[in-house]
Amino acid sequence: MSVEHVEEAENSDEAEAVAAASLTYYPVAPGVRLNVRSGPGTSYPVVKVLPEGTRVPIFCQKAGTTVTGPYGTTNIWDNIADSQFVSDAYVRTGSDGYIAPRCA
Repeated sequence: MSVEHVEEAENSDEAEAVAAASLTYYPVAPGVRLNVRSGPGTSYPVVKVLPEGTRVPIFCQKAGTTVTGPYGTTNIWDNIADSQFVSDAYVRTGSDGYIAPRCA
């Protein structure tokens, strides 16, 4: 590996570390086991269930099925990982609106 490639790899590692350090995790509503779906709506399949007390990152948000939960009624869905969405009605973000960029 050339010196240039080593420097690029080190810079990439540093960029990933900074991004991970600045990522905010939001709490899921207390006492809730939350369904994670493959898309932003209740018609998408459940890919997993988050246990009580989970905190989730929000990478982007997208409009989808309207859901009522502990934090109100909303059509905002939070992307917490690749092809994994949860309703924002179950995540305490401190806002009734978008708090992250819209998903493409």
